[in-house]
Amino acid sequence: MSEKSSQYPVSGAGLGLRRPIANELMADPPADIDFMEIAPENWINVGGSLGKKLRFFTERYPFVIHGLSLSIGSPAPLDEQLVHDIKDFMNEHNALMYSEHLSYCGDDGHLYDLMPIPFTEDAVKYVAERVRRVQDILGQRMALENVSYYTPTDTTMNEADFINAVLQEADCDLMLDINNIVVNSINHRYDAHDFMLKMPADRIRYFHLAGHYVEAEDLRIDTHGAAVDDQAWQLLAAAYEHFGPVPTLLERDFNFPPIEDLLDELRRIRRLQVDAGQAAAVYG
Repeated sequence: MSEKSSQYPVSGAGLGLRRPIANELMADPPADIDFMEIAPENWINVGGSLGKKLRFFTERYPFVIHGLSLSIGSPAPLDEQLVHDIKDFMNEHNALMYSEHLSYCGDDGHLYDLMPIPFTEDAVKYVAERVRRVQDILGQRMALENVSYYTPTDTTMNEADFINAVLQEADCDLMLDINNIVVNSINHRYDAHDFMLKMPADRIRYFHLAGHYVEAEDLRIDTHGAAVDDQAWQLLAAAYEHFGPVPTLLERDFNFPPIEDLLDELRRIRRLQVDAGQAAAVYG
């Protein structure tokens, strides 16, 4: 792929660009990758050889960015300087969209983990106001990701209703993480398929897909450090059947396998998308 498209993919399989695999990907840029995603906090104001590596990829693939530290649900004031930096970074690299976690990661300092926001009406209004401010600064819509969590802080609302309420109140989009649905459904004892069906089709921009760690039969840890498991593949296929062949980003943050193994997972994503598209053509 020699020329980057500015068109956001309507389907296709993407890969998260991580520094440990950048050199291998540069040596032979795979045609199997339809788009890439990076965390802007890891690359803003990075120059030198690393900056050149990033430019190598942003000139060849469509890019989206997925934030780590905006802390949209935090009690601390919104970090508007970070949002301005992200806007500049998006313009510099022609990034197509910005997403963040529907969570928070600290108050005065970062906890380096994603903390659950209370599922309450007050939290809906608070988060939505902050999202609207981010969108005003960016001059475009952002997407929020459904996150994995282990101990809810308030369940006045259920998780699905909370997500839908925030999206509606903020008038923003959704980046739906398939693995997080699987992890939460096991940890919090609900049906993953039923939850997935409650997500608003008209707000979904793309999917995340990743592996997780099996701590126990009733406990999963969202690590992004393993191959995608069968439950996530099954739910992804069901999501394509329901929502159509939504663009899907494969996440892997450590325990990197050979590049060919990651490309095999991307090819499996694409096969499921093709199957869903063919089924829709026959039965639609």
